Amino acid sequence: MTDNEPAAGGNPADLVAAGVQRFLELARTWLAWDGRPLVSEDGDRIYTPNKAVRRHADHLVDHLAQIEALLAGAPTEPDGWHASLVTVASDWAAFTEVDLNEATQRLRRLGQLYVMRFAAAGEPEWDRPRDPDWTLRAIAEHIADPWYAEQVGDLSAGGRAAPA
Repeated sequence: MTDNEPAAGGNPADLVAAGVQRFLELARTWLAWDGRPLVSEDGDRIYTPNKAVRRHADHLVDHLAQIEALLAGAPTEPDGWHASLVTVASDWAAFTEVDLNEATQRLRRLGQLYVMRFAAAGEPEWDRPRDPDWTLRAIAEHIADPWYAEQVGDLSAGGRAAPA
């Protein structure tokens, strides 16, 4: 079992909470960011610490709304995000201790919401087919990945991620 895997038979949203923890571990190193953008692993997008936080929070909110709609039998809100193709002006701001605190508060609460929501929905709902949408478990597995944080990486070594 890895750090991002719940115990066998556990709540799939524990993966989301573990992903948030990994995100925040990396974010603690971003106070050393030198202001230069980092290029994503696919080479198509640029990232800054604030953009990674914004995108991860948006991703969690988006899928939480999807889960609520699926459980209510309601249509999901159409996706109108510009997503990570856009870097907004606030993404370029310095990443400070206050930003880290705000991100920690926001993301931990979102991770906790997933754990509680999945627990309240109950295990039979986790793998119930919801075609054409994913199962709740598949959604949890998808959003558990701290991919946005990994695009910024560990900046504890002088403000830049080491080349891959």
